[in-house]
Amino acid sequence: MLGGTKLVAFISTRDLALAKPFYREVLGLRLLSEDSFALVFDAYGIMLRVTKVSELTPQRFTVLGWGVPDIAPAVADLEARGAQFERYAGMDQDEHAIWTAPSGAKVAWFKDPDGNVLSVSQLT
Repeated sequence: MLGGTKLVAFISTRDLALAKPFYREVLGLRLLSEDSFALVFDAYGIMLRVTKVSELTPQRFTVLGWGVPDIAPAVADLEARGAQFERYAGMDQDEHAIWTAPSGAKVAWFKDPDGNVLSVSQLT
């Protein structure tokens, strides 16, 4: 039933004023609308609602991720825009914090201002 409809993605924030420049300027998403409840961005045709909440405990796993054709320049661009990539104990990450999975896929993780874990991935 829903296979032919567009997905709407949601992520929570405690502070819309901090989230807005991160999602717009660091990630480069186009802001569609904003009000006191949420920021709405266009994520390559997918609506991303950054919703204001009073309490938030970020998950320890990835909640949003983007597939990229070439991860190294994507990581470099995000770093130049202010993203800080995470390093995880026990993960063999390269000098740019990129991990290569056994399948050959490459992943790098970073957090938004609320501590939500985001990622970029280059699939094989």
